[in-house]
Amino acid sequence: MNIAKYIDHTILKPETQKKDVVRICDEAKEYGFYSVCVNSSYVPLVKEQLQGSDVKITAVVGFPLGAMDMKAKAYETEIAIENGANEIDMVINIGALKDKEYDYVREDIMRVVDALQKDILLKVIIETSLLTEEEKIKACELSMEAGAHFVKTSTGFSTGGATIEDVKLMRRVVGDRLGVKASGGIRNYETAIAMIEAGASRLGVSASVAVVNGMDTGNSGY
Repeated sequence: MNIAKYIDHTILKPETQKKDVVRICDEAKEYGFYSVCVNSSYVPLVKEQLQGSDVKITAVVGFPLGAMDMKAKAYETEIAIENGANEIDMVINIGALKDKEYDYVREDIMRVVDALQKDILLKVIIETSLLTEEEKIKACELSMEAGAHFVKTSTGFSTGGATIEDVKLMRRVVGDRLGVKASGGIRNYETAIAMIEAGASRLGVSASVAVVNGMDTGNSGY
């Protein structure tokens, strides 16, 4: 298995500098990761660094809390795509989901879907560590109804990351209609493989080089 092709090589920490983004772009080209995942302000730099390669560009939207106005998420999506993003990872409004404001959550996702251009994929981050099983199922259902392409476990900035149980649950709910992205806390090859076997079709990893080299970074985080 070429695990590198499952990986969105990720750098989202607030202290990230341009030199850090350049480094992960170089690593993505060297190891053949599927995409580089960054905050939207870095999309132009990533596009420049990845020119001539087949590595995709993923931009996060509404990150990491998901609580901004839905129009702001849609606008951020438009700008990220204009600047070169191939994929969008958006955070749902978690409070609205927990309040059972399902129409709002669905429209929030649909606004971003409507802002996509042809062949641009949307992954919906549901932040599983903050949800009950019922809420996880509902978030996946709303994502399907809204026209998303993936559901994603976590931002990596909340109380927990991906778990095998959550990936299995999400895969069971979405079936083969959507992809499932496991993210947060994947720090070694064994965990990455376990997530794929549980049903993940993409992995969000910051310790990507260690994962493909079979090492354990031994620290937490995205």
